[in-house]
Amino acid sequence: MNGMAEFDPVTVEVVRNKLDGIANEMELTLVRSAFSNIVKEALDASASLFTAQGETLAQAIANPAHLAMLYPMVQSLLKAYPSATMRDGDVFILNDPYDGGSHLPDVAIVMPVIVDGDLIAISTALAHHQDIGGMVPGSMATNATSIFQEGFRIPPLKLREDGRYNETLLAVVKRNVRLPEAFVGDLKAEVAACTVGVRRLTELAETYGKASLLRIFTALLDRAELLTRQALEAIPDGTYRYRDELDNDGVDLDRRVPIAVAVTIDGSNFTCDFSGTTRQVKGPINCVPSGSYAAACFAIRAVGGPDIPNNGGCYRPLSFVLPRGSLVDPVEPAPVSCRAAALKRITGCILGALRQALPDKVPADSAEELLVLHFGGRRADGRQYVAVQLLVGGTGASSIGDGVDMIETDLSNCMNVPTEAMEAEAPMRVLRNELRQNSGGPGRYRGGLGCVQEYEILEDEVVFTYRGERHFNPAAGVDGGEPGACARAVILRAAGPTEELPSKIVTVLNRGDRVIVETAGGGGHGPPDRRARHHVAADLESGKINERAAREIYHQDLASIGFGSNSPGGDATGTLPLVEEGRD
Repeated sequence: MNGMAEFDPVTVEVVRNKLDGIANEMELTLVRSAFSNIVKEALDASASLFTAQGETLAQAIANPAHLAMLYPMVQSLLKAYPSATMRDGDVFILNDPYDGGSHLPDVAIVMPVIVDGDLIAISTALAHHQDIGGMVPGSMATNATSIFQEGFRIPPLKLREDGRYNETLLAVVKRNVRLPEAFVGDLKAEVAACTVGVRRLTELAETYGKASLLRIFTALLDRAELLTRQALEAIPDGTYRYRDELDNDGVDLDRRVPIAVAVTIDGSNFTCDFSGTTRQVKGPINCVPSGSYAAACFAIRAVGGPDIPNNGGCYRPLSFVLPRGSLVDPVEPAPVSCRAAALKRITGCILGALRQALPDKVPADSAEELLVLHFGGRRADGRQYVAVQLLVGGTGASSIGDGVDMIETDLSNCMNVPTEAMEAEAPMRVLRNELRQNSGGPGRYRGGLGCVQEYEILEDEVVFTYRGERHFNPAAGVDGGEPGACARAVILRAAGPTEELPSKIVTVLNRGDRVIVETAGGGGHGPPDRRARHHVAADLESGKINERAAREIYHQDLASIGFGSNSPGGDATGTLPLVEEGRD
């Protein structure tokens, strides 16, 4: 098929699916080659293909935030290294949030795809590295006030040239991170993933011919734009507003942080205006513009429909108003390591605004909480360790069904780290991992439940970072639905009082201390007294609600649905017995 002058829709669709398959093969290579649990277990990594001009061509089924954030990273790299200067075998690296990146742990690897001397595409991978230096293990200090406290910054640089790695750069980075072997291992897993992308795209060019393949790329992007614009035109024109608040910035713990967005639909154009959002804050929840871009990309895909090709053409209708010096466009050196807290709430605000135009399509607010726990220290033999856990809450209920329990929602798509992996990596024991009773917002359709986890610390001097949200501002219900439960966490000290944690803190744990965390639930949809009796009975049977909730919130006669005081679910409060069962 070399030299093919024309192509039909079937050929275009075949190539589209091949490109998606390549991106997914890259992703699989990355997670199966990685060293750290946050990549190989939690799947906090992504892979994408880009055109030579830096527009998204295909994406793996991975982390939506990463996939959109790679776009500004590739654009930044193309400014530093124009396509005419790239050579076959070059490998580039970048992580600086103020030069296209998102936050320092997210390190991008970029490889050019060169065919007959010309750049035809770009192969990329992005992984969250378990440690990138900085003031605490895990590099996500909730009390950082400057990016210089957060870790090692890497501007767009060449990691490999003419097949040779930049050993000087690697030596400097290894000296500045706590887990150098894991860092390099994950980095080379990213290189392996990009190498797969380069190899497969080169084969595709040989099959279809370089010129024909480039025309197919253009056709795919134009088609995605056309279909996305058609979907936007089906939304009523207007400006839709939504506002929410983050608990705090990690430094000023009693100050709420407002996020406001006005989403304007004008024909086939989609504009997000964040003029009502707070100024940049002292703590590390500031979010560079790539975060707002990623949030809007997710929202436009969520309302656009699953049949539209997933590439950069979908995002051409987007435009933004990001006030300089605000939470969504901070001025260097504002800290940004915990920007996911803001990023997820930005997404929720955009979706909340769109819900006014599409009430049957957009559900109630989700927990929008990616709870990150880091445990770090030094073992008796001198080796440092850093363990990470990712915990989530429930989704909001929709107009047709309950929310989903304990699942990643919206912009992130990670997994929790299994108990065995956590216990192998750090001196701890996981005592509990369960759904959190009564945490889903009551409604005709109930919000998804959060979770409960409990950890026991087995050694002294463990540095503990807790980055949470929704401790003070629950996920809102809609159409008479009630909000989900707020998050909560405590430390049960082996020698001292119980400590109720704010939503963000860095502290030290010692042998015998126990940490209990409860994540937030999603908002409910519709009045609780309209919930079907069989749904209430099923929730009681499974323990998702207790008898008190059935009687007082859902107004059910327990005997009429086959329950009494000795039934499953009991009559507990549905909250953790933090003090009563705090000690043996």
